[in-house]
Amino acid sequence: MLFKATFEKQTFIFRNPSGTSRGVLTEKHAWFIALTLEENLSLNYNPSIGECSVISGLSPDFTDFDSYEKKLDEVCQNINYYVEHLAELTAFPSILFGVETALLDFKSKKQGILFDTPFSRGEVGIPINGLIWMGSKEFMLQQIEEKLNAGFSCLKMKIGAIDFITELEIIASIREGYSENEIELRVDANGAFLATEALPKLEKLAKFGLHSIEQPIKAGQWEAMANLCATTPLPIALDEELIGVVGKANRITLLESINPQYIILKPSLHGGINGATEWITIANERGIPWWVTSALESNVGLNCIAQFTSTFDNSLPQGLGTGGLYENNTSSNLFIRKGFIWNNFT
Repeated sequence: MLFKATFEKQTFIFRNPSGTSRGVLTEKHAWFIALTLEENLSLNYNPSIGECSVISGLSPDFTDFDSYEKKLDEVCQNINYYVEHLAELTAFPSILFGVETALLDFKSKKQGILFDTPFSRGEVGIPINGLIWMGSKEFMLQQIEEKLNAGFSCLKMKIGAIDFITELEIIASIREGYSENEIELRVDANGAFLATEALPKLEKLAKFGLHSIEQPIKAGQWEAMANLCATTPLPIALDEELIGVVGKANRITLLESINPQYIILKPSLHGGINGATEWITIANERGIPWWVTSALESNVGLNCIAQFTSTFDNSLPQGLGTGGLYENNTSSNLFIRKGFIWNNFT
C-alpha cells in the first residue's frame, strides 16, 4: 500500500483581532496535507486530510515560510518513508500532527470518526473553557458577558498585555458577580511576568480564588519556575515550557525538576498526538493533572484534537472552544452548547 501526498497553504482571518502578551493576532497560517493511495489517483476519491498549523514565534518547527514549505515538500515526496518512521518528525511537531491526522482520517472506518469514543459518535460533550482575549477593559468585559450568557462555567482570560492593575480590576469585577464556586477562572500570562516580579503578582491574583495561571514567566527558566511552583499561592500550569522538549527522559526531567501543579498540551506544539500521549502518561504517573488546548488550528485540526482528548478520562474543562475564531474556517460537525463542545455526528 503506497501513498501519494500533497500540501496546500491556507490563511485564516480572525473575526476580531485577538490580543496576547506576544502581540495581536489578525491572521493564522496552516498547511493541509492531502493523503491518497497511489492506486486511487485516477479515481474520484476524497483524500485524507491533516492540518499542519503554526504560530509564528512559538512553533519550534517554523522559522519562515520557505524553509517550512521545503520541509513539507520533502515529507510529502517521501511520505511512505515517514508513515513508517513517524518518530523522525519529532522535531517538527506541527508537521507530525498533520501526518498523524491524515493517517487517522485514512484509517477511519466511518468518515469523520478518527477515534471511536462516545464524544466522536455525538453521544456526549466535552466541558471547555470560554476564552477571553486581551484588549481594552471594555472589550474584555464584553467578551466575559457573552461567554457567561452562553452558559460557560469556566473562563480563561489572557493577561499580560494591558497594565496589571486594570487586569486585576477586570478579575475583581467578575468575582463581584460570580464566586469561585459559580465560575472557574483561569488566567494565561504567556510568560509575560519577569521572574523577579512573578510571586508578588501571583499573590495579588490568588486573592480572587483563581483556578490556575498558565506560564507566568518565560520558558527556559527551570530553576525560577521550580521555585515559583514550590511557593506559589496560585496553581501554575506549564504550557510554553513543554515546547521543544523531546524524548521521554527529557520530559521526565522537566516535570520532576519543576514539579508543576498542571500541564497543558497542544499536539501541534508538544510532539503531535504521540508526543502528547507520552506527556500525559508521564504526568499521570507523577500525579500531575493536565488538560488539552488547541493551538488555534482550523476546524480540521480542532476536530482531531477534540476526538483525541475524548479518549481519556479527564473531567477538567479543556481548551477546545476556538472553532469560531475565523471568518473563513473550514466546515465542521463541531458545535458548542452551554460550555460543552459536541460532535454532531450523523
